Amino acid sequence: METIGFYPGDILLPREGFPNWAVVACDQFTSQPEYWQQVEQQVNGHPSTYGMVFPEAYLEMVDFDEKIASINQTMEQYDKDGVFREYPNCMVYVERTLKNGKVRKGVVGLLDLEQYDFNKGSTSLVRATEGTILDRLPPRIRIRENALLESPHIVVLIDDEQDHQLEHFHEVIAQREKLYDFDLMQQGGHISGYRLTDEDVKQLQQSLSRLADPKHFQEKYGVEQSSPLVFAVGDGNHSLATAKRCYEDVKRSLPLEQALQHPARYALVELNNLHDESLEFEAIHRAVFGVDAALFLQEILQYCQNVKGPYPEQQFELVIQGTSQPFTIPHPEHTLTIGSIQQFLDEYVSRHGGKVDYIHGKDVVKSLSEKGAVGILAPCMQKSELFRTVILEGALPRKTFSMGEACDKRYYLECRKIR
Repeated sequence: METIGFYPGDILLPREGFPNWAVVACDQFTSQPEYWQQVEQQVNGHPSTYGMVFPEAYLEMVDFDEKIASINQTMEQYDKDGVFREYPNCMVYVERTLKNGKVRKGVVGLLDLEQYDFNKGSTSLVRATEGTILDRLPPRIRIRENALLESPHIVVLIDDEQDHQLEHFHEVIAQREKLYDFDLMQQGGHISGYRLTDEDVKQLQQSLSRLADPKHFQEKYGVEQSSPLVFAVGDGNHSLATAKRCYEDVKRSLPLEQALQHPARYALVELNNLHDESLEFEAIHRAVFGVDAALFLQEILQYCQNVKGPYPEQQFELVIQGTSQPFTIPHPEHTLTIGSIQQFLDEYVSRHGGKVDYIHGKDVVKSLSEKGAVGILAPCMQKSELFRTVILEGALPRKTFSMGEACDKRYYLECRKIR
């Protein structure tokens, strides 16, 4: 059977100390450095992915080159010290109990970057769900290009409303090797992982092959495209794009036959089913720093009144000094409210300056507004709209949705060597 881009890999896990090892994705709590200070205090020098990642809350607070050198050195030292146990040719079935008590089911494996194209208009099996900002890639490439290891916060979605193959693995976990089972730090809930058998992997790949069948794809979405979308990047769009760029660099430096066998061809990801009951889309709100609130209010009013697009009216809330005010865009130019908001913000910041941060949680937006930021609360798209929207319109505006609150994001846990 021909597989379609998702494979087992040589997975590395720490031999011990899982609660200190796993930390949340580096692009969370970006306006709350105190969160990361608490992580550092808990880790307290023990082996941890905290030493292998660059929390974005610190991007402008520490020396960039020095931090990258420290990350690379830490990875090399962990490998030298025997921190890891290797599980060859492995996929890991993961059950994550979230803060709200729901259980998210997924499988960690290797995604083939030969099947991925993040550019606008892509018809590849793996596609971005948000526009890739090329200016955001160079610093991420600097972090990855010389790294020995990768550990994913990338989550890739499949639209499997019939087979629910990922969920079926729950029925057999009692007969599978348990790799870890522990509470995650900082209200991250609980996580357990199990090694899938060769037969499990075969069943999963058969299910994915059905999703990749062009006839099934055309009938399901009512489209004439012959290039199916099987994997939509649900989280970590720019991290996956970074992996792709690094792989392209490898292809330029090696004969093609060698490059195709290089570990950089693949990215370690977690595969989730869009229809998993625990998977809930949350809005990603905006907080704008360093702007004059009165001028901002004046210009966003003018934008709402003056834009003349073909789509139905959209609504959002503006938050200034802790007080919210409803706004309506009568004739928007974008199909999604967040697209209209992002268009305004991009234009405003280019003219007047300021910094936009992307925030999970209305309470955080309100708190930041009380400290001087201007907040925008956006509605969230329905998850059932995701695949069809990406198929018909391409990548969504950046930071359109989030899969759960910040504490529900994927924690760095499994690793693999990429050089």
